[in-house]
Amino acid sequence: MSAYNQPRKRVLIFIITGLALILITRLLYLQVVEKKYVRLADANAVTRKIVYPSRGIIFDRQNRSILSNDILYDLVVTPAAVKKIDTAYLCNILQIDIDEFKSRIADAVKKNGRVRPSVFAGLLSAATYSRLQESMYLFQSGFELVQRPIRSYPYKAAANILGYIGEISPAMLKLSHYSDYQSGDYIGLTGLEKTYESVLMGQRGTQYIVKDNLNRPQGSLENGAYDTAAIAGKNLRLSLDIELQVLGEQLMRNKIGSIVAIDPQTGGILAMVSGPVFDPNLLTGSSRTRNVSKLFSDPTEPFLNRGIQATYQPGSSMKPLTAIVALDEGLITPAFGYPCTGGYYACGHRVGCMHAEGGHAANLRIAMAHSCNSYFMHLYRLEVDAGKWGGVKNGHTKWKEYMSKFGLGHKLGIDIPGENPGIVADTAVLNRLYHGNWSSCSELYVGMGQGQVAVTPLQMANAMCLIANRGFYYLPHLVQSIDQDNSDLLKKFKEKHAVGNVSDTAYSAVIYGMEDVIEHGTGRGAHMEGIDVCGKTGTAQNRGIVDGKVVDLKDHSVFVAFAPREHPRIAIAVIVENAGMGAAFAVPIANLMMEKYLRDTLPASKQPIMKRMLESSTISLAKQQLSKIDSLNMTTGALTADQVLKHYFH
Repeated sequence: MSAYNQPRKRVLIFIITGLALILITRLLYLQVVEKKYVRLADANAVTRKIVYPSRGIIFDRQNRSILSNDILYDLVVTPAAVKKIDTAYLCNILQIDIDEFKSRIADAVKKNGRVRPSVFAGLLSAATYSRLQESMYLFQSGFELVQRPIRSYPYKAAANILGYIGEISPAMLKLSHYSDYQSGDYIGLTGLEKTYESVLMGQRGTQYIVKDNLNRPQGSLENGAYDTAAIAGKNLRLSLDIELQVLGEQLMRNKIGSIVAIDPQTGGILAMVSGPVFDPNLLTGSSRTRNVSKLFSDPTEPFLNRGIQATYQPGSSMKPLTAIVALDEGLITPAFGYPCTGGYYACGHRVGCMHAEGGHAANLRIAMAHSCNSYFMHLYRLEVDAGKWGGVKNGHTKWKEYMSKFGLGHKLGIDIPGENPGIVADTAVLNRLYHGNWSSCSELYVGMGQGQVAVTPLQMANAMCLIANRGFYYLPHLVQSIDQDNSDLLKKFKEKHAVGNVSDTAYSAVIYGMEDVIEHGTGRGAHMEGIDVCGKTGTAQNRGIVDGKVVDLKDHSVFVAFAPREHPRIAIAVIVENAGMGAAFAVPIANLMMEKYLRDTLPASKQPIMKRMLESSTISLAKQQLSKIDSLNMTTGALTADQVLKHYFH
């Protein structure tokens, strides 16, 4: 062998010897020093059990717990380990037949394979759990009981806000976003439970249990030396006032629509009601799946959070925003008047007004109090036809920019999923709609909240915050703080959103006009003694399809407001579908909500109004007959109208 090959041979021998030494050393460490892996490898003697943490609790602004954790149990199966059990006895306990037993085993294999655990019978009732626990030693080969923290709701309210939890689906497990989860885990599926899942879920623990030759538990492995503790989820502190939320839900019984109330000083949501309401306790326990199915198929669409997902033409509640644009652009002064005689004729056809008497639109405050359609349609035309824009298309683009700054036509970014951006038509939409040939007369209706504009109740309430604060708002949100959290998760909700350089004079003119609406205008039903309320009623046009044709249906009742005028504490938007004029339902509901929040009680004088709201229904008879919500709510102990009245008026 040449001298050249000798060094190469020695290098190879050295490398092989080194690798062998490393491997031998590692094996000795694992087998002699690190006993943990030896013990855990003995699958016949040790069972690994997941310990699920308690989810974080959610509190309202007064530190009242609005949901809590209860414990139920799942019966979990590992198909490959099922051997020599009394199948008939297990079926008897679970009240299923042998075919259902086989079907569930097959589903478990299909879902998670033969060697991974799957839920065989979920969220067992107390009676079933008790019988199983007594006899569980008979089914230890392949079956085990696993604790499941479930939610309970002492106030029976805020279902669409809080959301619900459920078992993670196989499809979700395939997504990288859920790589830390495993089959059988429960996860937030909607509402705050979904948005703040990473905060609320906590951290799973592990327990290793030693079994004897009959597969009976004998205690923890090495006295728990290898166990890891479960870490509870973090708690959320909300801006929500749960008592105000409960009142709103009671007022919206047998009605379709929404109430959104916000603290203008923080953007924190005080209440968000979506009618018709349902008890969130329906979404827990062994009846959850059946109740979810009933609610999904209900014709009133209770799972639709109308506060953020439904859009409506704002009607006259849009007029304060129309006025702010005209004032800011210097197109009018607060003294500007319009000679309305009961209709607007400037575009070649009559658009009617509610008032025909002379002087009802003599200036901005008077026009606002009388809700003169002609006045505000004319303001929109002044805004988009202003010569400085160089044409109506540029003018409409500028108008849309204002609406965007006011929070319309895009998502605000609330911290629950599913928000609808609403509609504020741009020039591209109008070009398609009118085939490129349109003028300010084509869309003059948007000046009074009709036409190509649709908003969510959240956007309407936020616009009231903007006016109440005279030019700024905070992004609407529900979570004010998270316990023991130093992240920037809530940072965006602390930032002030200012709207241009609109003058305080412009806001004052609009605000005092809105106060006149309450004092001697269309919103007198919202008056509160000793508190200056500013608001605007609306009657939103409502069209639908009947027998394949677009027809006019009963209008929606709309009202927006804030109070007090100085240092405002609450801004509110109320929409009741198919309820007619704004003063009919939206005004009294908003009045009761504001009174309750600002005074923490309701005076005896409000009892007749409360009684009428509780006993009134605005849902069509056809939908009422098909809806199951009332009967479902009664199963969880919903209060009757008389019981609600006794609660507020002793």
